[in-house]
Amino acid sequence: MSVARAERLVNLVLCLLSTRQYLSAERIRGIVPGYGDAPTDEAFFRTFERDKTELRELGIPLEVGRNSMFDTVDGYRIARRDYELGDIDLEPDEAAAVALAVRLWDSPELTGAAHGALLKLRAAGVDVHQAAHAIVEPKVRTSDAAFGPLLAAVGAGQAVQFDYRRPSGADVQTRTLEPWGVVSWRGRWYVVGADRDRNAPRCFRLSRIVGDVRKVGKAGQVRRPEGVDLMAFVASFDTEQRPAQPVRLWVAEGRAAGVRRRATVIDKQEIDGTPGDVVELDLAYPDSAAKWLAGYGPDVVVLAPDVLRKAVRERLLGVAEEAR
Repeated sequence: MSVARAERLVNLVLCLLSTRQYLSAERIRGIVPGYGDAPTDEAFFRTFERDKTELRELGIPLEVGRNSMFDTVDGYRIARRDYELGDIDLEPDEAAAVALAVRLWDSPELTGAAHGALLKLRAAGVDVHQAAHAIVEPKVRTSDAAFGPLLAAVGAGQAVQFDYRRPSGADVQTRTLEPWGVVSWRGRWYVVGADRDRNAPRCFRLSRIVGDVRKVGKAGQVRRPEGVDLMAFVASFDTEQRPAQPVRLWVAEGRAAGVRRRATVIDKQEIDGTPGDVVELDLAYPDSAAKWLAGYGPDVVVLAPDVLRKAVRERLLGVAEEAR
């Protein structure tokens, strides 16, 4: 599915889920971003019919009806009672994984898109639930300044240009890229696309981009090829493979199930009166490991190596500073 189509479907779901009214196809055309680009009425209705079929195949229940006996055409909405999930019982480690996934997203680019859609609905006179903003609560945490501009370029289908610092050495080169997507791999963000300078697909680590990302050419000229797996592509270009290093941790009793699944318990120990286990595991990527372990807070303490222990401590201190 193309990025433009996926965004249009998300906008359509937000629109139909955020209203108590039945919205006609013509009203949806004027409200939902992505439909206004249709060159003719026939093109719009073809697109709209495909989108309705796609939503139904995804299991999203569309209601068809009319707001009053005076309406002459059918309208559409999504009933929250049918859309929302029932109660789900999760094991502690499963609940921790879900909580971590929810906390992953925190980006003004994505949050703004959701809130902007709701503002357009209200401006068009659509009756929107006051709590509708809770339908989508995106949070993508990244300190890379290039993330926002690159994500916007992917959505707009526009080429970009940026200065890039090579992994080895301090030299910086200007690269021109047709971006296909932005993905996270082993705790780092990468942009994948067609490198015009190399005339071949490439991926670039966002933390190595120097300065601003600049737009090149017109929007709508870049399209992601069908069947490209961005995550697999980044993995195949990961040249920083390194042998795993043994790590020794203290894990609070009954806590940090994600660490325990990968580790071997070698001893018992109390820290500040809290019982726990000393465990060992092998880690190959200290940068991503520090982020991962810091996420457990006081439930995990790095005992060795000292470099990793300091990295985790610095991240925790950084979080404490931001919270002040």
